[in-house]
Amino acid sequence: MRTVNIADLKNRLSSYLQMVRDGEEVIVKDRNQPVARISPYDASGLSAAERRLVASGALKMPAEETANWDEFLDDYFARPGPKISQDALVQAVIKEREEGW
Repeated sequence: MRTVNIADLKNRLSSYLQMVRDGEEVIVKDRNQPVARISPYDASGLSAAERRLVASGALKMPAEETANWDEFLDDYFARPGPKISQDALVQAVIKEREEGW
């Protein structure tokens, strides 16, 4: 990991970006205080359209996967169903459809 002050980054931006392309992370400092991190961008798994949106700034990819979909779906389907009989539900739908026509 490299560190660089803003003035040096501005003067040698291309060379620092090449370091990032080569897989290195660069920490940017302002008066010796870290303010930003430039890290390699992993575009694998993105479609061409998504890459264009990211490049234009219209789409921001999450820093990391935050959703555990298996846990979410298990929890969702474990919830109890409605507390109404199936016959009552069917009758309510039929009545609403008759009133709507």
